Amino acid sequence: MADLLDSTDEFGNTISPKLPKDCKNFMIDIDGTICEDIPNEEPERMIDARVFEGAVETINNWYDEGHIITFFTSRTESHREVTELWLKNNGFKYHGILFGKPRGGNYHWIDNHTVKATKFHENFTEMVKQMKEIEVFPDGPEN
Repeated sequence: MADLLDSTDEFGNTISPKLPKDCKNFMIDIDGTICEDIPNEEPERMIDARVFEGAVETINNWYDEGHIITFFTSRTESHREVTELWLKNNGFKYHGILFGKPRGGNYHWIDNHTVKATKFHENFTEMVKQMKEIEVFPDGPEN
């Protein structure tokens, strides 16, 4: 895992550290992205959820390349044990899991750090760069 780099603002004040530019912080949803979509109301299905083809290999490759892998999920803390066991049993490599993501989709992430969003469409393949229309705050500094 890459070391964080010390950072300062334009006034020389210490700010939150950053990863090196060649290291990505992958935030990966679980249900509907790496496995079948299972609602919180049916936790008994979580232990044997079907893994999507290519998910383990793709994510583990990113991990092995030195990127940070963090799963985030709408599952609740009460689902932590079954979720961690499922990830282990299916061979996923990762650094952390965040529980309690808001449910319902239609996410709009606002952050002071660069955020790249990739909508998952049924299978893991090599990512390609495409230009898409996005909403931004006007006249902000480029980072």
